[in-house]
Amino acid sequence: MLGFSKNLSQNFYKHLVCNKRSVSRSVFSFSTSTNLAKRVVGTHNGKFHCDEALACFLIRSTDKFSNAHIIRSRDPQVLETLDAVLDVGGVYDPSRDRYDHHQKGFHEVFGHGFTTKLSSAGLVYKQYGAEIIAKEFQLNEEHQDVHELFLAVYKNFVEAIDAADNGINQYDIDQPPRYVINTSLSQRVGRLNLDWADPSQSSEREDEAFQLAMKVAGTEFMESIHFHAKLWLPARSIVMECLASREDIDPSGEIMVLTKSCPWKLHIFELEEKMKINPTIKYVIYQDDRSENWRIQAVAVSPDKFESRKPLPLPWRGLVDNELSEATGIPGCVFVHMSGFIGGNQSYEGALDMARTSLKA
Repeated sequence: MLGFSKNLSQNFYKHLVCNKRSVSRSVFSFSTSTNLAKRVVGTHNGKFHCDEALACFLIRSTDKFSNAHIIRSRDPQVLETLDAVLDVGGVYDPSRDRYDHHQKGFHEVFGHGFTTKLSSAGLVYKQYGAEIIAKEFQLNEEHQDVHELFLAVYKNFVEAIDAADNGINQYDIDQPPRYVINTSLSQRVGRLNLDWADPSQSSEREDEAFQLAMKVAGTEFMESIHFHAKLWLPARSIVMECLASREDIDPSGEIMVLTKSCPWKLHIFELEEKMKINPTIKYVIYQDDRSENWRIQAVAVSPDKFESRKPLPLPWRGLVDNELSEATGIPGCVFVHMSGFIGGNQSYEGALDMARTSLKA
């Protein structure tokens, strides 16, 4: 696991926590001239989107393009002279740092099991994401934790930006959504474009708006990698250890005891597949943070479903305390939810007995 006290960039982390609206201002310098000592990165002018705003932030977080200047142009002659070109130019060639995704025949994906077509953000992240993460936490790029974070941040942050920019629906259904969500990062960045009805539009104001878009996208990206490093990765390690010892809890291998309180639900599905766990986990037992009671929770059929793989028995549901203990034949019962997805007992032994009895029900 990461030794965060030594490996985190403490100054950055302190800065990020104290002022989430601010990422180093030097990261966002612009220029309208190519006659510069620093490397120059180009993207298109006009209306901007989240993918190129994040792509520009990402590429300028690398050693090769550290604090490079940004030029916004669609002129092929200008773009040809630049050190990197993002989201424009009709070329994907990482050997020349060309990262466009609009050309005919483009079908690049991230790999590692992901099938979403990449935008300029995903292309730059695929090329440089591991380097950015390794540098932020002062680790070698080949470190296993860097690889885990590289995949997790793509799945939980970058992929949605790729999908939104490429017009990929989240669900394979023809029905319209039941409600509208207008608060995603892509939508919030899109609203930073100049007001179409504003008569005082100019390329200078447009570049200022894009500078803010880079800051918003970049800040949230850095928050994401710090979340995954500080919280997601340690929780994953805990769940992995608990899964590995599941047969010590019950010979069925279908009951897991969480040894330390942490978010575990998403990790179970990924780790079951990775560790080839069969049969799957049906119940997780853990101590309630707010009391000395123990909880038994039925694992859902998938991360996005409420339905449980094996809910607690129907005759128990909605009962509490003595009435529940009489129905189960297990002392110390506290409650079972009406849906059967969770219950409680005053002791670990009681919660384990509830799980074992439920397996046989």
